[in-house]
Amino acid sequence: MKETLIIVDDKDNFIGYATREECHSGKGIRHRAFVILLFNKDKKILLQKRKHKLWNNYWDLTAASHPLHLEGRDETYEEAAAKCLKREWDVSLKPAGLKNILAFNYSERYSGSCENEHCALMVGEYSGKLKPDSKACYEYKWIKLQDLIVLVKKDPENFTPWLLEAVKKLKNHPFAKQL
Repeated sequence: MKETLIIVDDKDNFIGYATREECHSGKGIRHRAFVILLFNKDKKILLQKRKHKLWNNYWDLTAASHPLHLEGRDETYEEAAAKCLKREWDVSLKPAGLKNILAFNYSERYSGSCENEHCALMVGEYSGKLKPDSKACYEYKWIKLQDLIVLVKKDPENFTPWLLEAVKKLKNHPFAKQL
């Protein structure tokens, strides 16, 4: 079954629906997406080296995906993020345990495909055990935000484009003071 994504404008206003394939081909169709930043009690961020069709072996935030249009309703960012954490990390956080703190738009073309997303940055605290899905993740590490900012500045080519955008927005955001 083809996944149906939620098409939005650059301010996240609903426009319609399209398949994942339609949204990620040619110039792309702007759609909802999210990245998740989990932090632990030591205020370190969970990063993963992602297994991905196009961004394979790049460092990424904890997880990333899309809210979907389901039968008769749309997933919220929080519902989709909680489902993604369960699938990729076997982490059970209730949707209320994730907070949407900012959003950004980005577009990145590569080899006939395109990312054209309105991306929410979802944050949550988690200090339990992790079971990364071997289909999604090569390795992972916990890192301080300031150390990540230094690495991104030094070697941006080692990170997914959405991590780069999220870090750029996050470093000046009030939430960064908590990390």
